[in-house]
Amino acid sequence: MRAITIDEPGGPEALVLADVADAVAGPGEVLVEVAASAVNRADVLQRQGHYAPPPGASPYPGLECSGRITEVGAGVVGWAVGDEVCALLAGGGYAEKIAVPAGQLLPVPKGVDLVTAAALPEVTSTVWSNVFQLAHLHLGETLLVHGGSSGIGTMAIQLGKAVGARVVATAGSADKLAVCRELGAELAVNYREQDFVAELGEHGADVILDVVGAKYLDRNLDALALNGRLVVIGMQGGTKAELNLGKLMAKRGAVLATSLRARPLDEKAAIVAAVREHVWPLIESGVVRPVVDRVVPLGEAADAHRLMESSAHIGKILLAV
Repeated sequence: MRAITIDEPGGPEALVLADVADAVAGPGEVLVEVAASAVNRADVLQRQGHYAPPPGASPYPGLECSGRITEVGAGVVGWAVGDEVCALLAGGGYAEKIAVPAGQLLPVPKGVDLVTAAALPEVTSTVWSNVFQLAHLHLGETLLVHGGSSGIGTMAIQLGKAVGARVVATAGSADKLAVCRELGAELAVNYREQDFVAELGEHGADVILDVVGAKYLDRNLDALALNGRLVVIGMQGGTKAELNLGKLMAKRGAVLATSLRARPLDEKAAIVAAVREHVWPLIESGVVRPVVDRVVPLGEAADAHRLMESSAHIGKILLAV
């Protein structure tokens, strides 16, 4: 089979389409013939040498995929050869085939085509596990989404609105702000020109989903409502910052930080099951939709990474196999 390999860390040119050994489904796994994968920030970090796959995972980038099952391993129930699926991965999505733990499979939602389905597993699992399972966003609360036009952001806005929250999003251009509003953000803040703390108003945000990290830590504390929950899932603005404990205590707030890729299989399976129960009906009813910027051939993965690093995209960048 062919896959995108990274022989040495580096720029986008480090991504090379090469012939590699075929993936094999082990016990509890299925083999998926990949139709598409998607580009995530974690893939860029892996290419640069900053985010190694967890032990036992595929060495190839790609944290999600869609495709058809071609083989079912021992002990797998509920799935059959020919099923159209999408999947959350620890790696390996940039390939023609991938072995996937059965607990990380999702059926392709009704009304979504097979390639587009590759845009869903990572963002739905990330948003549901952080905003709802961890931070417990509920009806009537305010959700602040940083990077509202990203893949994560576009999903968080829609799911926040779907549960009856007031959603505020930040983005850096007029077209991105317009997309945030279209998806359900009541307020869209241009972070280049406006102060999101001031724009939020006196109440602040009950839940903040942050991909920026260190650069925003202090202002995020300012933005928190009483009993607010700040969830950090990215470090685009650095990894180290000073935490004002007095400010946090005055807000009776919580700072939470998570990652998804290296979690144990049972935790990932529980998240995927919750996504299937709570998010898939919203997608199939049209309340929530995948947002795709463009589809790029797998062999042009380097160009897809350049686009990701430019931040010129809106929503997901997909790689078609």
